[in-house]
Amino acid sequence: MFDMKNLTKLKRLDENAPDAMKAFWAFDKAVFTEGTIDVLHKQLMAVAVALTTQCPYCIELHTKAARDAGATDQMLAETAAVAAAMRAGAAITHATHLFKS
Repeated sequence: MFDMKNLTKLKRLDENAPDAMKAFWAFDKAVFTEGTIDVLHKQLMAVAVALTTQCPYCIELHTKAARDAGATDQMLAETAAVAAAMRAGAAITHATHLFKS
């Protein structure tokens, strides 16, 4: 099912929901533009989120963008560790719901 070529089909969303997709693309562009947070750190955050949501398209696209912004293997490895800690931490803290007072 996962194939980067599927992204070419996004044009069908653009054609069938032009107003919404135009707004989405403008939002996406604005979010990843240099601001108070630089592009490298924004892309590393996107990689972490992509890893936790397990979206292969986002993982590939944002890893490339992070590398283009200067991310090293070490930065990506630490980003993956942060993502793993966040996912594991959520499981641990949600475990508190298992116990009745």
